[in-house]
Amino acid sequence: MSQDPVLYEATDAIATITLNRAENRNSMTPELMRAFREAVARAATDRTLRCVIFTGRGASFCAGADFRSASPAEPREGDATADHERLFQTYAPFLEVFDLPMPTIAAMNGHAVGGGFGLALVCDLRVANEGAKYGANFAKLGFHSGMAISHLLPRIVGVPLAADLLFTGRLVSGAEAASIGLVHEAVAADAVADAARRRARAIAACAPNAVRLMKESLYRGAGWDPRRAAREESFVQAATMRSADGREGVRALLEKREPKFSGR
Repeated sequence: MSQDPVLYEATDAIATITLNRAENRNSMTPELMRAFREAVARAATDRTLRCVIFTGRGASFCAGADFRSASPAEPREGDATADHERLFQTYAPFLEVFDLPMPTIAAMNGHAVGGGFGLALVCDLRVANEGAKYGANFAKLGFHSGMAISHLLPRIVGVPLAADLLFTGRLVSGAEAASIGLVHEAVAADAVADAARRRARAIAACAPNAVRLMKESLYRGAGWDPRRAAREESFVQAATMRSADGREGVRALLEKREPKFSGR
């Protein structure tokens, strides 16, 4: 494709990084993830930035892994990397969002599922499309969550709500996400970008050094460590992806039917 998989724009001390593969629901293809990492690195070195917005084109913010092409745990020709390390490296570009020194906002224009949901969780603030669907559907696919979601979700919504969402794999609407504190605001689809920009401008109007230092203090005090958590998750996610239930879950997804799990 000739169009860039990720777009980068900066104006008025605010950068916007846009996933630009609407036809593939902005899923986590190697091409998109490489371009995403480059965009995040560009933002990280720009001292003029006071906020970064992440969004997507089309009906999805990010659909997570692209199982139509290959499972992220499957080796590619000539690749001897362990499956758990392959999974961790798949998520790594999204995890780098957490390391940005300035505040970040997920402008969730559409659905965010699986790893795409994880991208929203590593952002500091989240604005949702009230009618879109959000969540970690890993249990319905037969395997463990990745992208540090089991670490981040309870810190955002609390353990009881996280247990409900993780154990059932159910997706919630943007409106419900706002009601449980998963997102800061849920608005109509065509208002998401403006709502995120409004919040970004409010951040950009504050003293940048103070805001950056408060972000560092906030997460240090809260004990957030998504990179370590994602690495630990990668071992159990890889093991469950190799299981009979994991293989059945992906087959059922691709065949658009309900899975038949055996507990193996």
